[in-house]
Amino acid sequence: MDDAGLKPGPLKGLTVRPARPGDLPACADLYVRVLRETFTWLPPERHRAADFLRAARVEEIYVAVEGARILGLAAFYRPQNFIHSLYVDERGRGIGRALLDHLAAVADGPLSLKCQAANVRAQAFYVREGFRCTETGCDNEVAWLRFVRG
Repeated sequence: MDDAGLKPGPLKGLTVRPARPGDLPACADLYVRVLRETFTWLPPERHRAADFLRAARVEEIYVAVEGARILGLAAFYRPQNFIHSLYVDERGRGIGRALLDHLAAVADGPLSLKCQAANVRAQAFYVREGFRCTETGCDNEVAWLRFVRG
């Protein structure tokens, strides 16, 4: 991809842009690393780079970069305005917010996502960012909440 989708982030030196093909291995590594750090209620071997790469074939991947470092990613399934993944290194710096703002700007309707019920920190983040819980459910014995914004 070219840099036509570049968007300056709210943090000095942070840019949100579409991922380039060469970014995907680093994105998959970030995905696995953050899942293993934060989803402590699931066995670490459940989180695999191959799962991210498979989903990336049908999703738009956006990255938050500072210099040459990818600090966060968002996987967006456009037909449903659905955020499939939002993972950030160095949480608390506004990187997640920058990714959400970018997705809101490129979406053609309200954003939605599912958050695991055990992930209370992420739920609090989404509520702070204007999402509201609209549904609950369970997939493969994992309880989730659906959040919508817009």
